[in-house]
Amino acid sequence: MNPIRLAKNWLSYRRTLSELGNLSSHTLSDIGLTRYDIRGIAARSFR
Repeated sequence: MNPIRLAKNWLSYRRTLSELGNLSSHTLSDIGLTRYDIRGIAARSFR
């Protein structure tokens, strides 16, 4: 994989983790997620 693309994907992964991690459990529940789901969703952006 291209190093630049890898870096961009990693930044997207970290940003997604951060943004979802900052949401309250109630807000996550409202959108159908749990804290357990956050890493899986962020990993989709890393592919």
